[in-house]
Amino acid sequence: MNWFWISGLIIVLDQITKYIADSNLYLRVPVEVIPGLNMTLCYNKGAAFSFLSNAGGWQRWFFMGISIVVSIAIAHCLRNVDPKRATLAWGLALILGGAIGNLIDRSLFGYVIDFIDVYYEHWHWPAFNIADSAISLGAGLLIVDIFTNNEPCLKRSHE
Repeated sequence: MNWFWISGLIIVLDQITKYIADSNLYLRVPVEVIPGLNMTLCYNKGAAFSFLSNAGGWQRWFFMGISIVVSIAIAHCLRNVDPKRATLAWGLALILGGAIGNLIDRSLFGYVIDFIDVYYEHWHWPAFNIADSAISLGAGLLIVDIFTNNEPCLKRSHE
């Protein structure tokens, strides 16, 4: 099965929602959706949880390089994943889509557009986006696959 459609869907949904957020929200001004969930536009120049966001600019190229290398490796694995390993394939496809979605932002703007703001009372989780959600869900699926499968994850080539 071709799993790349999942990655493509994540990329499209991620970019559309980021465009809508960037076009309709004011920077760092929360808009309540429901209690515990705001839409709050943020620009993240760093990695997860704004890691290295104030590093002076070099981190943009560093994170872009990592994203490109990891995306190529994941695409290779996804192309060769054993068809019986659907959980693994879904995980890889979600991570690939999320990585490319954030790579697009970093390439075009020098930062990643985040807008989903989950909170409880005065405590806020760092803002995130669809790509971040896909990466997290994909990582969770990889963990599930590790604990539920003892088979090799890649198709065996014919010798």
